[in-house]
Amino acid sequence: MFVQYFLYQILRGLKYIHSANVLHRDLKPSNLLLNANCDLKICDFGLARVTSETDFMTEYVVTRWYRAPELLLNSSDYTAAIDVWSVGCIFMELMDRKPLFPGRDHVHQLRLLMELIGTPTEAELGFLNENAKRYIRQLPLYRRQSFTEKFPTVHPSAIDLVKKMLTFDPRQRITGDSSIVLVVSFLSPNCPFIITIAMSIILMTTVEDALAHPYLNSLHDISDEPVCMTPFSFDFEQRALSEEQMKELIYREALAFNPDYDSSSSAFDPGAFQ
Repeated sequence: MFVQYFLYQILRGLKYIHSANVLHRDLKPSNLLLNANCDLKICDFGLARVTSETDFMTEYVVTRWYRAPELLLNSSDYTAAIDVWSVGCIFMELMDRKPLFPGRDHVHQLRLLMELIGTPTEAELGFLNENAKRYIRQLPLYRRQSFTEKFPTVHPSAIDLVKKMLTFDPRQRITGDSSIVLVVSFLSPNCPFIITIAMSIILMTTVEDALAHPYLNSLHDISDEPVCMTPFSFDFEQRALSEEQMKELIYREALAFNPDYDSSSSAFDPGAFQ
């Protein structure tokens, strides 16, 4: 029951994050905070980026054990499905009380996940570049294991959910309507505004499908699963600040945590640095 509640809170938080067009990109147990009341929070957004950025797509994200296949294979064009894969790994770690894919390096990591989910078919390789396809084809063939047999104590409904999270092809990873993906591809050359809207829909449906899974029926309440109404912007990271301005901002940030500090008496204008 606790694992179910923890998973629900992770997905509920991720729904909000993705609805703001933000990918977390580093979901792992140590980035989940829990208090005595079992309230869970997602933390550490140091690697988070918006989906519309064109220069952030790098494989150097996500701790290896929770890294999706597309990242292990150096795909530079990934989606919110990378976060869903990470959640699937965390989910099974909570269920099985040990990491699901504790790889020693990239090669070992890829082998471990293929030993469980099997060697991908040619159709499942469609999202990869030719170099990655050639690499996969020269690897030994692995037969997909039965999740039910490997995890006999896990509820069948939970098994069904994690199997849909841990698919090799991110396009099949408990995702939304494939017709939306086609709209993005067709309109992408000349309609960036439409791309942004379509991407937002895809990001939300990925997690919403997981929240609506039968395993979470007793907790799922769409009226209590908020979304972000305004897409997040990382433009503040691009501001050119002097050393003195940065010192002032850090000082004021520290003052904000001082209960005796009265911000109304300050003549400091943070808007001057925007």
